[in-house]
Amino acid sequence: MFRREMDACVTAATEIEASFPPDEALDRWILRYTEFLATKQGLAAALHSGDPAYAPLADYFSARLTPTLERLLESARRSGVRIQDVDAGEFLGAVANLCHGAEQHGRSPAHAERMVRLLLAGLRASDG
Repeated sequence: MFRREMDACVTAATEIEASFPPDEALDRWILRYTEFLATKQGLAAALHSGDPAYAPLADYFSARLTPTLERLLESARRSGVRIQDVDAGEFLGAVANLCHGAEQHGRSPAHAERMVRLLLAGLRASDG
């Protein structure tokens, strides 16, 4: 079930890219990913638990989600959006950690979304 829903999240990137400019597509897909994580209570904790039973699922997520985000980041850069140099896998992990942290502290999915929006704003901040 997780794989099917995660695959739907990956597929959504193509649909989003076809409907929005690259910078907006990037944000919309990250928020779609955030929504996916928020609906899977405990998923982030399980994936980051170190339990070897979850390793195949974590590897599958990485193999599907990381290239999707890499593509969206590159598309935004090519369109002229200034994007920080970021590792796509680490960025996805940061989003998952924000969602997990909100969940652990009894915060709403809306709180996690606000934190992810801040992370997205920082993605575009200049180096100084």
